Amino acid sequence: MRTSGILMPVASLPSRFGIGSFGKEAYDFVDMLERTGVRIWQILPLNPLGFGNSPYQPLSSFAGDEIYIDLDLLYKEGLLPEKPEGFALAESDRIDYAGAREHKEAYLRAAYRRFKPDGEYRRFLKYAWVYPYAVFVSLKTKNGLRAWTEWPKEEQDWILDGKYDLTDLQDEIGYRLFAQFEFYKQWMALKKYANARKIRIMGDIPFYVGIDSLDVWGARDEFLINGDGEPSFIAGVPPDYFNEDGQRWGNPIYNWDRLRETGFRFWIERLRYSAVLYDILRIDHFRAFDTYWKIPADCPTARVGEWIEAPGYELFDEIFRQMPRIRIVAEDLGDLRPEVGMLRDHYGLMGMNVAEFTFMDSSQPIRKNQLVYTGTHDNQPVMGWYADRSAAERAQINRRMAPYGSAHVKLSKKMVSLVMRSPADMAIVPISDILGLDDRGRLNEPGTVGSPNWEWRLDSFDAFKRRLPGLRRLLRESRRA
Repeated sequence: MRTSGILMPVASLPSRFGIGSFGKEAYDFVDMLERTGVRIWQILPLNPLGFGNSPYQPLSSFAGDEIYIDLDLLYKEGLLPEKPEGFALAESDRIDYAGAREHKEAYLRAAYRRFKPDGEYRRFLKYAWVYPYAVFVSLKTKNGLRAWTEWPKEEQDWILDGKYDLTDLQDEIGYRLFAQFEFYKQWMALKKYANARKIRIMGDIPFYVGIDSLDVWGARDEFLINGDGEPSFIAGVPPDYFNEDGQRWGNPIYNWDRLRETGFRFWIERLRYSAVLYDILRIDHFRAFDTYWKIPADCPTARVGEWIEAPGYELFDEIFRQMPRIRIVAEDLGDLRPEVGMLRDHYGLMGMNVAEFTFMDSSQPIRKNQLVYTGTHDNQPVMGWYADRSAAERAQINRRMAPYGSAHVKLSKKMVSLVMRSPADMAIVPISDILGLDDRGRLNEPGTVGSPNWEWRLDSFDAFKRRLPGLRRLLRESRRA
């Protein structure tokens, strides 16, 4: 079935608390999608943000970041005695993560003091990852937020032998358990609301995990790390047209031999829980299930490395044996060897296409069993991308876009029309392209760390609402409503 979606990070939703949450504005967004005929809301990972506030370097592949908990909902629950104050931002379209987190944490800790555990809470605690994560973050807080590899040895080894005495941390552990429960409860209520309105949530699953994570701390033998916990090899991609040094991500590489011995337990449990949180799973960097770039950890760039084959077929056989109804979209972008497509097609997975890339490379046409974007979270908004093209390239783009609107129509609007009218089964557009923003609305620039990555947000829905009637007409005309 032809369908459409909007890419909108939860963090980028309007909110009086400085960062988007699971509160009123999220429900309003779902209502707007329903009225417009949009059936998919794609978000970015909701896991606890890691280095550089990146959702792709999380502290856990299972836990959620409490920064998304809505304080007004806590007030309505009776966990706060007064309606919480808002948080003022220096720039209305930029998230101040540190400030927003500090502002929210004071209220969350106050809510924890009024919280009374119930049956729903006790059922949530049965998830195997919950208590270890609370301990992990409590120890991390105790150690000034330093990576677990820098903790005292007895604290590092609690996850292995349980010997370290946690008595003095019980209140902090209890707070972290409470925060994870409230995250889960608020998110699942929002997802239920969306599903009741025939809106499916597409979650984003990073291929790799961060070294400073519960995942690595608790299962060190499943990653290629040294005895001191530091990686011996790290992930990335080799040099290409866009980056002469390649991309050195720094994530530890999986120990696939050990994962095979466990029946790929980590990936199975990770996807099983993700399928509770989301309706569709987009797996980032899918090509690494076929071959992955293995960089020696002491190499300062990604120039030195080798391609290593991964046991993709063995893994996906087990995934679909245990979860036959799971819905997966494969992020299969880039210069790939044919075997990546063979792996994808063997399991009937939907691949991806990006219109910005297709314009510059006619060998990658948009086809039916694909998810097509104007651009992803890693791309420039269409208007920023167009501004960076040469005069000759812009002329070529204008000629090719002529069928999608007259000369005075903004290019971003034409590009949205192109992807919606394309043969792809699924078309998703970042909200920045619905709004026609330039690079000010960019979410992330790959290969860079820190500000302004991941900071863009809407300060209101006003401009978005004005564009919904036109989007509704386009969806009807393109048979995606």
